[in-house]
Amino acid sequence: MDPVIIVGAGPVGLALSLALAAQGVPSVVLDETSGKEEPRPARTVVLRADTAALVERLGCATVRDEGLRWVGWRGMRRGRQLRQVAFDLGLGGTEEWSEDPASPASPAAPLHITQHALARGLRDAIGREPLVRLVTDSRLDTVEQDRTGVTAHTRGPDGTWWRGSHLVGCDGARSTVRKLLGVRFPGRTAVERHAVAALRTELPWPGESLLHRQPPWRGVGEEVTARPLPDGVWRIDWLLPPRGELVTPDALVARIRETLAGWCDGSTPPYELLDTGVHTLHHRLARRWRVDRVLLAGDAAHLLGAIGTQGLDEGLRDIDNLAWKLALTWHRSAPDALLDSYQSERRTAIAARLRTADQALPALRGAGGLRTYLPGVMRGHDALLTDGHLGRGPLGASPAYPHSPLAAPFTEGMVPVGTPLGAPVEDVRVTAPDGTTVRLRDRLGQARLLVLLVAPGTGVWERRHWRSAGLMPRLEEAAEALPVASEVLVTDAYPGAPAHAVLLVRPDGHLVAAFAGVRPEELHAAAEAARGGAPQPPHPTDTPADLSSGASSDVPPPDPTDTSPGTPPEKERPGKPGAPLSAEVPAPAEVSREQDRTADVH
Repeated sequence: MDPVIIVGAGPVGLALSLALAAQGVPSVVLDETSGKEEPRPARTVVLRADTAALVERLGCATVRDEGLRWVGWRGMRRGRQLRQVAFDLGLGGTEEWSEDPASPASPAAPLHITQHALARGLRDAIGREPLVRLVTDSRLDTVEQDRTGVTAHTRGPDGTWWRGSHLVGCDGARSTVRKLLGVRFPGRTAVERHAVAALRTELPWPGESLLHRQPPWRGVGEEVTARPLPDGVWRIDWLLPPRGELVTPDALVARIRETLAGWCDGSTPPYELLDTGVHTLHHRLARRWRVDRVLLAGDAAHLLGAIGTQGLDEGLRDIDNLAWKLALTWHRSAPDALLDSYQSERRTAIAARLRTADQALPALRGAGGLRTYLPGVMRGHDALLTDGHLGRGPLGASPAYPHSPLAAPFTEGMVPVGTPLGAPVEDVRVTAPDGTTVRLRDRLGQARLLVLLVAPGTGVWERRHWRSAGLMPRLEEAAEALPVASEVLVTDAYPGAPAHAVLLVRPDGHLVAAFAGVRPEELHAAAEAARGGAPQPPHPTDTPADLSSGASSDVPPPDPTDTSPGTPPEKERPGKPGAPLSAEVPAPAEVSREQDRTADVH
């Protein structure tokens, strides 16, 4: 099999290549830049617990070394504090949590890191991975498909043809891949604008993030957020009016001084200004995320970011969802139709997120009206913003896929547990086959299903005692008979699960089914559903991948008049009938480049 071609070397494309490599799939990453990331302290990302764990699992050391996990979060309106949340900095945090002080679990701490540090960490991890080839100064201009693969051409010092089993466009908001496919990208432009500054100073809430609505001092706007970074650096965002207010350097400095003085008892503390910018956020959603062997992910597929939502978070969830499906398809362990579930699950989740944000924006950002007169309305708005910034509720919680085409058929042996079907499982401690105790998330992303047995008391026994006792022999036999590779894990307890329950978990951590005891036939049926059905036989022309070059100068593109199932129909292809799926993509105007630069900065 040929390698997977990944177009775009931002965090999403880099992470996808590492996720595929972890599952034995080679890839070629085409980077149109020189590969040098410009340090921009004001360009940062906030990763929720699930995406931070994903990036760290992929070998990105900068997440641990150069990111900061917040110790808490505060919500203020005018001069009054409305909410304060303490985060769990250890491994015990949960994504389903309550603000009730009596709640047994605190929310897992978000991680804040500059985007250039995140990208550098991913590039360093790729440097240690032999299954990934990163090619710089390679700008895509042609994509062709046939029955067995994809051929792409790049411009650069030496124009090159590349051959791959699939191609994934991770090339940002102005995606060349999306344009070559002729896929529409409807949505709303400039739903929010923010003036941003990164500065080093001391604030009264070290390590805590702050959302301050309607601050009582003049000249700073309706909403200000402050997010801490390592080494005493803060990123501060000011929500700008929707009608294009010009932010001059003097006006931004005035905002900084007014804001710092308002937070520090009327006196502006010393500060060092490191970086500034004006970031514009858009809401858009591609009509299609898959055209045969070509797929879209990250900003190439969707743009969001208003009300505290995180675009890169969703891009990483895209690749977590896609990587195991692409790996099983590549290894011929699942039918090609499994890839259809990527669009079904992820596009539906993003559409719901955008719909919620678009419905909330008029109430949150509109002036006057009911919010001025009805008591309690502002408190509801504050709660909605809290959800977006803290990654919970419909604006930010990890998505569930209850209506996925991969859902297991209902059987009488199923039992309810604390996690709904299709939702991410809790990150409980588990015992691995080698006897070590690890977190459940550490076993994800390996192109295998996880079979989790809830066996109270096993934690106090040595593995050699319980491995051959009770349900374990039958469970291991049932797991070996599954239609896709699997791993058996054991946990003392799982929220809401009865003793001896068996949970089947997808490689991306979503629950397929939970059964009362070992039920081999039902477990097999659920695993068959999770991989999309029976796999197709390999095509006789498939050949092993050659990563020594990853390219071929003597392989011509497929016949452009070929209308086999692997080729997009003419109506999806720009240009004249019979023309190859290629286009000269003009350089963007300055405004468009600024919009794209800021679309994924949150």
